[in-house]
Amino acid sequence: MGFLDGLLGNASTISKEEVRQELEQILIPAEEIDAAFKLVRDLIVFTNKRLIMVDKQGLTGKKIEYHSIPYKSISHFSVETAGRFDLDSELKIWISGAQAPAISKQFSKNSSIYDIQKLLAAICV
Repeated sequence: MGFLDGLLGNASTISKEEVRQELEQILIPAEEIDAAFKLVRDLIVFTNKRLIMVDKQGLTGKKIEYHSIPYKSISHFSVETAGRFDLDSELKIWISGAQAPAISKQFSKNSSIYDIQKLLAAICV
């Protein structure tokens, strides 16, 4: 179900230890992982310091782009839920001073986008 969820765009939770091993080179000493979600190969990671978006690129996924967003830089975010004919949900995150969203991720119709929205709301208030 996990692989199929990934192919369909469903974000699934991933263990903190697995994420810690994958991000050990970029985490700072006192940084703790609060929650993490996997979307196909990409990750959305909430730590006690920042939001980390991991974008694995190419066929092998060896090329990786890390977006590190301090919570204080998030000016606002939006969640667009799937409708009757529109099967995708979308998360957009804006950072201070930007007119366009810095991050835009597509999800299929599921509840993970609500979990991510709740975490963002709790952190950014």
